[in-house]
Formats: sequence, C-alpha cells, structure tokens
Amino acid sequence: MKRIASITLIAISILLTNPIGSYVESATVRIKDVAHVQGVRDNQLVGYGVVVGLQGTGDNSRSTQITNQLMLQNLGTVIEQSNYIQKGSSAAVMVTATVGPFAKNGDKIDLTVSTMADAKSLEGGVLVMTQLRAPNGEVIATGQGPVSVGGTSAQANGTSKRTSITTTGRVPNGGIVEREIYTQIGDDTSITLTLNKTDYTLTARIAQTVSDLIAPARAVDGSSIKITVPPKFQNNRIGFLSIIENLRVDPSVERAKVVVNERTGTIVIGNEVKLMPAAIAHGGITVSISTLNEAIQPNPFTMGGSAVGVSNSEIDIEEQGGNLVEIKANSTLNDLVKALNSIGVKPIDLISILQALKEAGSLKADIEII
Repeated sequence: MKRIASITLIAISILLTNPIGSYVESATVRIKDVAHVQGVRDNQLVGYGVVVGLQGTGDNSRSTQITNQLMLQNLGTVIEQSNYIQKGSSAAVMVTATVGPFAKNGDKIDLTVSTMADAKSLEGGVLVMTQLRAPNGEVIATGQGPVSVGGTSAQANGTSKRTSITTTGRVPNGGIVEREIYTQIGDDTSITLTLNKTDYTLTARIAQTVSDLIAPARAVDGSSIKITVPPKFQNNRIGFLSIIENLRVDPSVERAKVVVNERTGTIVIGNEVKLMPAAIAHGGITVSISTLNEAIQPNPFTMGGSAVGVSNSEIDIEEQGGNLVEIKANSTLNDLVKALNSIGVKPIDLISILQALKEAGSLKADIEII
C-alpha cells in the first residue's frame, strides 16, 4: 500500500566529521556572513506625501481632501475652495525608504509608497515632493516621481478584477539624500564586531581566529568581539576590515529547532533534533451534519391553511481507529520522518503532535511557528 506523504518535511543536515570525531561541525563560513561592524547599519526614513494624477481611484474621504489641500498650501498654492480638488484624483500616502551606511549627499534611493485612506489604486499616479525624516525628526532625504505598482485593477457594474496589489507601489531612484548620516567605525583604538545571532561558541571562535592571524581580539559577550586595531592600520581601517571580514571560521552547530509554517504546511526540522523514547497514537473524529428542508402543505380544501417549513437534521459521528507508533531512544531525523508518515499525519495534525512530544519531554528541540 502506497503511503501518502502529506507532510512537507525539509531536512537540513550538512554534516562534516572532524578528524578526532568527537563532534560534528559544518563547512567554514566567512566572518562577513555571520557578523557586522557595530554601529554600521541602515537608517529608516518615513514621510507623509500625496500621489496625484489618479483616474478616479484616489481618496474620496473629506478629511483626506482637506489634508491634501493643506499640503498644497505649504507648497505655496493657496486653495480657497475644496471643490478645486477633484475627489478620486489624489491619494494620501505613507512613504518609506532605507538609507544605507555611508550614504552621501545626492545619492539616490528607492521609495515605497502605500495608501493611507480609501484609495483603490495608485496606478498612473505621481508622488509629489515629500520630505523623508529620520527617527530624530531631521529631514534626511526628499522624494518624488511616478509610482510603479507592477499590476493593474479594473471594475465596472459591481465587478472588479486585479492582477496584484495596487495600493502599494515603488518609486525607483525617486529619493535623493539631502543630508549625510555620519557613521563612525569603532573608537580610537578598537573595532567591535557583532554577530547577527547570539552564539557563544561562534563568538569565541571568531575571537581566536582573528587573534591568531591578524590582531588581538577578545569576546566581550555572546555576540560581540572587540578587536584592537594595529598601529599600521590606524589610518587604513577599511583595509583592516576587508582582511577580517574575509577570514573563515567554523560555525557552531545550531540549536535544535523545528520550524512550522501553518499557512503552507511546511515543516523544517534541523539535523540536531533528537527524540527520546515515546509512543504516538493518532486517530481522528469526523462529524457529519446533513439537513433536509421540507415543506408541509395544508390539507386540500381547508380554509386559511398555509405551508409550514420543517428542517430535519441528521448528525453522524465517525471515530477512526488510532495508529500506535513507537519511537526508540536517540531516534534521528529519518526515524521521525518515517514514524510520522507511517501513521498518515496531516500538516494540521503534525503541529499538535510535535507540541505534545515537546511537553512530554521526548522532543529535544525548540518549536517555532511562523
């Protein structure tokens, strides 16, 4: 009998055994792939703007029209009557952007534009010059230009159709950096590296590798390594960092984890997931409800009688026999996959089974639901 594999299981297992054979470690990685220089980061910007030139798909609310009117007045255009702004021809939008580190005056950035009110589509619209501010309130960039939505929508006589989301769009290279954001690389004598994810073992290995090959380094905590800049690199920190970020280290084995995506039914099980002895019994209960609507007619030749509607409902409960599967001690990933497939577990049931195994102490891993 062919078993139906109703669960999408992706096993991540890249194994390399060291010469001693005492532990398992994966292939080497570059430091630049697992860490970054502390303080060197992107900067997020946000602004309020107006998209004009819409063909009846813009905002229709009164409050938004007044806001757009005030914005035009700030640009020097005085409007005495709100009727001068046609409803549906403009839309209030929130404009967001990300400026990378070391951005200079005049650099161009991409903008993301999203509607804030009842606009139906931004297709064919143009973003009016908008100020983009940093969290401290300073204006860092300005942006304007035609909005690209990457799709289309149409409606007529109550019927509508769209090919993608048209209430959010992009303005490629629509933003211009007006103020440079100062970024400092370390302090006078040292540079600090920060891991993308806290890992004590990897932090210690990076500190040891840098100390052995380039310059003195020490692990400050579970995600930071402080590196002393040698005198010959004091005026060439970019070259110094270029050497460090290309060094290769052995990453530590990740924590045992099971990641479940309920929307797609995808389950990712790490190689370090282990199972202790357990027994799994899986069964199901099916409840079926059927309703038959009938009409009872009055007797012939009766006066004042009327038909009466009656609903007859029938409920059927069917309980399927549970299957028992035994999991032995120190079972591996393959054992888990075979055991779950053998009892025909569906994705919706697998989540409950994994959580039950975790509570029972059999599943030695963290469960993360995304």
